[in-house]
Formats: sequence, structure tokens, C-alpha cells
Amino acid sequence: MNSHRTRGTVSLAGRTRNPADFRPRGLRWGFTVTLGGLAALASGLALYSIRGVFFSIILAAFATVGLDPLVRLLQRHRFSRAGALITVMALVIAVLVAILWIVIPLVVSQIEVLATSIPQEVDAMKDAGWFDPANQASNGVLGTLLGWLAETLADPQTWAALANGVVGFGLSLAAAISSGFFVAILVIYFLSTYDATKDAAFRLVSASHRETFVHYTERILENVGKYLSGMVTVAFINSLWSFVLLFAVGVPGAFLIGVIAFFVTLIPLVGTVLTTIGMTIIAFIHSPTSALIVLIAMLIYMQVESYVIDPRVMGKAVQIPGSVVLISAMGGAALFGLAGALLAIPVSAGVILIIREVVWPAKQRA
Repeated sequence: MNSHRTRGTVSLAGRTRNPADFRPRGLRWGFTVTLGGLAALASGLALYSIRGVFFSIILAAFATVGLDPLVRLLQRHRFSRAGALITVMALVIAVLVAILWIVIPLVVSQIEVLATSIPQEVDAMKDAGWFDPANQASNGVLGTLLGWLAETLADPQTWAALANGVVGFGLSLAAAISSGFFVAILVIYFLSTYDATKDAAFRLVSASHRETFVHYTERILENVGKYLSGMVTVAFINSLWSFVLLFAVGVPGAFLIGVIAFFVTLIPLVGTVLTTIGMTIIAFIHSPTSALIVLIAMLIYMQVESYVIDPRVMGKAVQIPGSVVLISAMGGAALFGLAGALLAIPVSAGVILIIREVVWPAKQRA
């Protein structure tokens, strides 16, 4: 027999073990797992409590990547790196000041105009000669819908919720303004240290893989930057066109609707469709003729945007399939609201670029 019992020790296959080794380890294992679970839970709660700050940092990082193509564009037009950075940072400050001193007061006044004018225009529409036959043909649905719309738009809570959702990303207006300052300051700082930050991050990669890592990272940042800057440019053109069109046909609140159109149009594929539907409904309340003009003009603009503006503005930025756009927008919106929907799409663009630039070539070589 290879095993025998001796006093105080146990020998098994020539190995001597102390009886203390046979103590049950379940208590120690359970204690360790419990501590690990509590630590993970505490870490999760801590991250959740600072989610607003963390999201602002991510938003500023994306804004920096989107502004970098503008810096490089100025450099190609005989600006020095410092001059291009100062110019772009001055532009960021000017936009922030314009939002505080011009955009916000106009938006507030436009909300007051819409809240008072739309119920009056609904009442005037009900008195028009064509309304009663149209309402009867729809079995009263048209009248019920217009009544609900007038009541909803006249409710201050509706506009407060809209302002919180669009301007504040789910926060109060005061918190949105403070967050905007924080993001703007971060963008300025990130822009001024963009190249140094990238170089420092690249040094964390081992020298044997650094060249490949730098190559693909620069490609991803370049394409995502082009995509972000192109997306903002397209949204600004759409917003400007929406404002001019609604102002031309006399629809009240044209400036406010144009601001909302800017944020909604940032979502590709569906943004322009959503703004067209909303603008047509509001123009219809003003007058059916205005609605027809707005609808035709927006349909024409959608074709121009798809075949003229997008190819020129987006350039060689990575293209995202429509299904990926919808899935990304829905997932991002579920997590962080409108801002999450906007940021999820560039993330998807980066993932698609990695698949095209890294995964597919590696599979071809395998």
C-alpha cells in the first residue's frame, strides 16, 4: 500500500500533508466571492453616480474628433497648427456665446409664440369651410386629433419636456447649460492637446505592435472625424433650409422648428424624414396650402441631400448600412436619449471600419 496513517500526518502517494489542509474551504471561498461581488456592486454604483460627467467626457471627445478635420483643413490653407487650433477654439467659444445670447432667448420666445398661436390656428381651421366635410369623412378623427394637438401644445409641461429632451438630454435647462460649458471647456482642452494625447496613448502599446496600431487608429479617427463633421454640416444645412422654408410660408415658430430639425437631422436615414413629417403637420395647422408647399419643398430637398449634399460633404467617410443606423440609434437612445442615439452611430462607423480594415484582411490572409 502506498498510503498509510501515521500520528499527526497523512501520507498519500509519498506526499505528507498536514491535517490542517483538510479544513473546509467553503467559508473562505464564499467570503472571498461575497467581497468581490460587493466591490463590483460598489464600483457599478460609483460609475452610475458619475454617469453624467463620464458621458460629458465622451461627448467632448467625439466633438474633438469631429473638429480635428476642420483644424487640418485650415492647416492645408496655410494656417500653422497653432493658428488653426486658435481659430477653431475661437469658433467653439463664439458658438457657445451665440447659443447663450441669441439662440436660447429666441427659442424661449418661439415657444411662447407657438403655445399661443397654434391653438388659435386650430380654432380658425375648425371654422374653415372644408373642415366639417373632412372631419365627417374621417369619422371625427381629424377633429379629435387637432383638439388633442392644440391642448398638448398649449400645455407648458409639453414644452418643458421637449426642452429637456432636446436641449438638456434629459436634464434640466440649468444643468444642460452647465454641462454645455463643461463640454465646451473640455473640447478646447482636448483640441489643444490632441496630438500629444494620441502620442502618449500610442506609447502604451508595445513597440512591436505600435506601428500597426497607430496606422489603424489614425484611419479610424480620420474616418470618424469626417463622418461627425459631415453629419453636423448636413444637419446645419437641413436646419437652415427648414427655417427659411417655414419662415417663407409664414408658419409661426420657424426658428424653434429649425433648431429642433438640426438635432433630429443628426440621425441619418430617418432624421430628415422625421423633420419633414413634423414640419408638414405644423404647416398644415397654419394652412393646407402651406403644408403642401412645405411637403413638396422637403421632398425635393431630400433628393438634393441624398444625391448632391451627402456625397460632397461626407466625402470618403465610412458609410454605414441603413439597418446598422437604425439599430445603433435605437440602442443609443435607450441608454442616453437623443445624445446617445447621435453618438452610437459614429461608434458603429468605427466598428465597421475596424471590420473592413482589420478583420476582413486578416481573414483573407488566413
